[in-house]
Amino acid sequence: MDILSATLSRVKPSPTIAVTTKAAELRAAGRDIIGLGAGEPDFDTPENIRNAAKTAIDAGKTRYTAVDGIPELKTAIVEKFRRENRLEYTPAQVSVGTGGKQILYNALMATLNPGDEVVIPAPYWVSYPDMVLLAGGTPVVAEASLQTGFKLTADQLEAAITPRTKWLIFNSPSNPTGAGYTWDELKALTDVLLRHPHVWVMSDDMYEHLTFGDFTFCTPAEVEPQLYDRTLTVNGVSKAYAMTGWRIGYAAGPVPLINAMRKVQSQSTSNPCTISQWAAVEALNGPQDFLETNRALFQRRRDLVVAGLNACEGIRCPVPDGAFYVYPSIAGCIGKTSAGGTLIENDEAFATALLEETGVAVVFGAAFGLSPNFRVSYATADEQLAEACARIQTFCAGLRP
Repeated sequence: MDILSATLSRVKPSPTIAVTTKAAELRAAGRDIIGLGAGEPDFDTPENIRNAAKTAIDAGKTRYTAVDGIPELKTAIVEKFRRENRLEYTPAQVSVGTGGKQILYNALMATLNPGDEVVIPAPYWVSYPDMVLLAGGTPVVAEASLQTGFKLTADQLEAAITPRTKWLIFNSPSNPTGAGYTWDELKALTDVLLRHPHVWVMSDDMYEHLTFGDFTFCTPAEVEPQLYDRTLTVNGVSKAYAMTGWRIGYAAGPVPLINAMRKVQSQSTSNPCTISQWAAVEALNGPQDFLETNRALFQRRRDLVVAGLNACEGIRCPVPDGAFYVYPSIAGCIGKTSAGGTLIENDEAFATALLEETGVAVVFGAAFGLSPNFRVSYATADEQLAEACARIQTFCAGLRP
C-alpha cells in the first residue's frame, strides 16, 4: 500500500505481544496452553492503590491534567528518587507518561536526528531497536554473551561508541535475561561514558524492586554523579506494584530534555489517565512492605524454573539477579528434530515446535537480539511453572539427532 510510511517498513510488531496473542487464541480454541510470554505479575494491584483510584473517581478527579503529570505525582516521584536512589530532582525535571514505553519513545523522538546512533546492549527488550528506528535513529547492537552473564563489558561499550552515538540504553535488571549490574560493573561502563561527553544515558530501571539474594540495585547517575546532567532515569509502577494495565511510567532528567519530551507528548496522547496518576501517587507514597513479600515469591519461582530448565537435555539456564525472566541457551538442541518432526534449526523453530507439541508458549531469543535462546516469564503460579518445566523436559528428551 503506497499510503504506508517507509519508516514503518523498518519496524516489526512486538514478538512478545504476538506470542501472548497466539497463546490466547489457542486457549480460546480449547488447547491446554501455559503462557510464559507475558511480562507482568499475575497478582492483583494492592488494595490501598485500588482504593486510591476509587477515591479519585468519587472525588471527581476525572478531568484533563497537566500534559506530563499532576504536581502530586511529580512530588512523589521526586521523593522516591531521593529516598531510594540518592538522586536529587525537582518536579520540573520529571515527566510522567502512559507507561515506561511512552517515556522512552518521547525521549528518542525528542532527541534523534537521521544518522544518530543508539547503543543497545543485547539481549535487549524487543521494543528498544524499533523505537529508535521509528524516531529516525540507527540502533547499534552491542552483543553480550552467556560467558559475561549477558552483561556488556567496558571494552564492548567503548567499541560500540562512535562520533554519531547519541544514547546508550541501559537496563538493569534486564528484560529478557534478569541480569543485573553490580556497582563495580556499572562503574566500569560509566568510566567509559565519561570519556565520551557526547553520549547520553537512558537508564531503564523498571525492575529495580525485583532483585534477589545479595544483589543490590544501582543506577548510572547514582554510581557516577558526573553523568547526572546527561542521564534520563526511567522507571514506573507497572512491575513492582502490579499495575501493568494502569499505564504509568516516569522519568527524571535535565529540564531541557524534559521540556522537549513534554512537547512530543502534548501532540500525541496528552496527559496519562487521571485515575491512574492518583493511584500511582498512593503506590509511591503508601506502604512498601508488600514489595519484600513479592520479591520472595518471585525468587522462589526463579529457583523452581532454573532448576526445572537445567534438568532439560540440551538446555543451560543461568541464575538471574532480578526481574522475572530467565533466558536459557538451547545450543544443545540446535540441529535436532522434535518428536513431532520439526527440525530445530534455530530458537524460533524451537519455540514454535514447543508451543505446537506441548502447549507451552515462550518467546524465541532472536526477538531479543541473541540466539540460540528463549525467554521465560515466571510471573505465573508455581503449579503452572512446574507443569511447563515438565513439558519442556519431555520435549527436549524427545529430540533426536
